[in-house]
Amino acid sequence: MNGMSEARIWHGGDLDEARRLFPRAPEPWIDLSTGINPIAYPVPPLPASLFERLPLPAEHRDLEAAAAEAYGATDPAMVVAAPGTQVLISLLPHLRPRSRVAVLGPTYAEHAHSWRKAGHDVADVATVDRLDGTDVLVVVNPNNPDGRLLKRETLLRLAEDLRSRGGWLVVDEAFADFEPGESLVPVLPSNAVVLRSFGKTYGLAGLRTGFALAPEPVATRLRSALGPWAVSGPAMETGRKALRDREWLEAARSARAADASRLDDLLRSVADAPLRGTILYRLLESPRAPELFQVLGEHGIWVRRFQYSPRLLRFGLPGTEMEWQRLETALARFF
Repeated sequence: MNGMSEARIWHGGDLDEARRLFPRAPEPWIDLSTGINPIAYPVPPLPASLFERLPLPAEHRDLEAAAAEAYGATDPAMVVAAPGTQVLISLLPHLRPRSRVAVLGPTYAEHAHSWRKAGHDVADVATVDRLDGTDVLVVVNPNNPDGRLLKRETLLRLAEDLRSRGGWLVVDEAFADFEPGESLVPVLPSNAVVLRSFGKTYGLAGLRTGFALAPEPVATRLRSALGPWAVSGPAMETGRKALRDREWLEAARSARAADASRLDDLLRSVADAPLRGTILYRLLESPRAPELFQVLGEHGIWVRRFQYSPRLLRFGLPGTEMEWQRLETALARFF
């Protein structure tokens, strides 16, 4: 120990921090700081036995089969269920010897942090044009927070380049469910690992469920690292039903796309550049972003700031008409 504490990584959803910064803000807070679907999948009735016994291996396998169907995997054996993708992000760096890792950014900070913490040499890169000497490339696709999307053909080319020297391509597709078309899962290369989030799309982040899709040797090592009963029985039951409910997913995608368009209409006059992001969040850039953050906080509306750029604010989607009206009122006060 060197006596130095690690720099705190900012995350969305920290309402304790919101209340600390704005102690006189009105309650209830409107949390727009995450990219979580504000209209959650309806949790099915859950029998008490799911809370009283350990999950069964057959239930675990069926959850992974449901994820394989939902994400287009060719074999359920390549799907590894976990208690959230954050756990997988933390585990993956321990499955390789010390490597030279490139993280395409700016992006979700836990990727670079996890590889560095595990002893790897990590570089934050702005492009993937030159990867000479890189052993592992990490890409968030679509990217958080700006929504940048790499084409599948580009990802396949990158994977092939890395394969020639025994390297990995790690693709975090946390927000891919509502942005279909470029997922690497259906054509997963033998040296690629894809991460998929359940909680963001289905509005059930508290269940802590996520998946890795990987070739058999990596999938086996991930399962071993996770150990038995990694996912709770209630999470398995809810996840199995939700992942097979394609009608709900399509309706949610359409409704949230309309919400994103409505949010753009509210934010456009404030932004200094075109709004970016995905269906579940919008990224605003403006020199007045710190001032806007302050005004929104005073009105009990929490949005996402970024340590690397004070010009940026990320907005999730309001979930009720009351929240839309409070946001519109606060923005009007800003002007």
